[in-house]
Amino acid sequence: MGESIARNKKAYHDYEILEKFEAGIELRGSEVKAIRAGRTNIKDSFVKIIKGEAFLFNMHISHLNTANQHYAPDERRDRKLLLHKKQIEKIEKKVARDGMSVVGLSVYFNSKNMIKLQIALAKGKALHDKREALKQKDAQRQTQRAIKDFNNA
Repeated sequence: MGESIARNKKAYHDYEILEKFEAGIELRGSEVKAIRAGRTNIKDSFVKIIKGEAFLFNMHISHLNTANQHYAPDERRDRKLLLHKKQIEKIEKKVARDGMSVVGLSVYFNSKNMIKLQIALAKGKALHDKREALKQKDAQRQTQRAIKDFNNA
């Protein structure tokens, strides 16, 4: 994975991430420049498979002031994802059979400087699981702080 542009930290809190995929995004007009400028948000984004094609919903790409004002694509429009047919079939089966969700994790540049989206098959966490994860993270933070204080003393 290359240079990250936007991350969905909420996904790691709300879901148990099971399997990750790399997908291309079908973009229009000035959207690439806007993404390069970091004007994107994937916090509430999710993926649906419709008629054998993957689509990303709720990804927000702000319109640039320097771009043509007459052609401004909808900032929250549905965007087609570019995946292999076998990957789409695999995702579709797991969503239908196991009731999993597909969420966007991060937008980044790959080694060829192309914009990619990392998506993941995820299972929703129950409220008690979220609380347990927060407790573990807090305990780990406290032990790291204690070790750091001990080493600095």
